[in-house]
Amino acid sequence: MDGERRVAIWVEGTRSKRDAVRRLEELVSGRERVGARAGVPAAHGVSSPPGVAAPDGVRARRTVWRRRGMDITWITDRIAVGGGIWSAENMAMVAREGITHIIDMQIEFDDTPLAKEHDIAVLWNPTDDDFEVKPAELFERGVKFAKKALDQDESKVFIHCAAGVHRAPMMTLAVLGAMGWDVDEAMELIEGRRPVADFADVYVRSVEKYLANSRPTKRV
Repeated sequence: MDGERRVAIWVEGTRSKRDAVRRLEELVSGRERVGARAGVPAAHGVSSPPGVAAPDGVRARRTVWRRRGMDITWITDRIAVGGGIWSAENMAMVAREGITHIIDMQIEFDDTPLAKEHDIAVLWNPTDDDFEVKPAELFERGVKFAKKALDQDESKVFIHCAAGVHRAPMMTLAVLGAMGWDVDEAMELIEGRRPVADFADVYVRSVEKYLANSRPTKRV
């Protein structure tokens, strides 16, 4: 896969694409007041904030944007990817989607207390979105949890981080790869269903290294 294929992002005050994507995550999670001049696809629960434009567009202005509701993209009929849950109201929305298991990749927030009321099983598998190599153990925890969940009839797995841009797609790639998907095909599937997904080269290499030492099973 071409390592330069990326979601186009422009955010005022950022010096690099990496900084811009981090700022995007802050936007999506609604945790920071941002001077916005950004261009991101308005899809899968992520919409352009007020005052947003491409670099040649509208003059930047300061604004507050908070996403309402849940950001969930179904990759297969039983595996979904998305952004942070954060609240009891959003957890109730997750439950209404029929989701029975959650892989929470956020280092920022543990979903476990919110999920208890709905009998949703949670694997808190926290990792920082630091663009560093990820250990095999991180993927192994998520893959084992997902495989055990999907062995149960009618179960559905939601894999998420703060914005559903880096960490959740990375973990989903590992899960699909461990279930027999070719890595490139799995990335195309994820990106096709969720255009905001961004596969940093270092994360893809980490997944590939893990998969090289694991035994694939069946597709889901």
